[in-house]
Amino acid sequence: MAVVRELHEIAEFERVYALFEDIWHFGPGDPPITMEMMVALAHAGGYVAGAFEGDRLVGGSVGFLAAGGALHSHVTGTAAGRGIGLELKLHQRRWALERELGRITWTYDPLVRRNAHFNLAKLGARPQEYLPCFYGVMGDAINQGDESDRLLAVWSLTAPHVAALARREPVAAQVPPDAVIALADEGGRPAPGSPDADTVLVAVPEDIEGLRGSDPGTAKAWRHAVRDVLGGLMAEGRRVTGFSGKSFYVVEKV
Repeated sequence: MAVVRELHEIAEFERVYALFEDIWHFGPGDPPITMEMMVALAHAGGYVAGAFEGDRLVGGSVGFLAAGGALHSHVTGTAAGRGIGLELKLHQRRWALERELGRITWTYDPLVRRNAHFNLAKLGARPQEYLPCFYGVMGDAINQGDESDRLLAVWSLTAPHVAALARREPVAAQVPPDAVIALADEGGRPAPGSPDADTVLVAVPEDIEGLRGSDPGTAKAWRHAVRDVLGGLMAEGRRVTGFSGKSFYVVEKV
């Protein structure tokens, strides 16, 4: 298990920046955070933390205090597939609760299945707002020129389902038997269905990052389909209540 701790030294911030660069391969002048900003945030009481396996840095997270008693988690990056992201998030939660903050917020790409599953099913965060092309067109190696649609996730730290998940207790998304599919994945392409039900399901592609490189046209079709369907449903006031089967957003009428 990785050990997560706050960071305060310039040499540590340089290691976090190098880790982020190794993950995203940013374009010239296009990093989401600079080493100088990490120095300022840490000094001003913001959140800068690293996850370590022995002496090796395997994850980093940077956040700042936001209006309404919240921590906004701006950027988090980890070595893949080793549970480091969960350890970082649980450390964030403890840090925020110690400072009497009730929420942590962050944005993520709604098309990335593993992130949606992690954020909604493993952490219990809930999307609050659909943000089309929030950061503009992104040129790093992962996004490859895709439009940066984002969901604003809100993690209510003391909600019963969040507390249960933090204790590693499973909490399954509840999908009623009469739920209908508002957006399906048919042969790897988006296929709009019917939004006319109390609960609808919105699919996302199996591997949007692979599609950006192998089939940019289909990747773009997914981007606009999810924006239209999921973004449209949320704009109508419907609420995303979970992520089911590692494939579908669960969206309910309020």
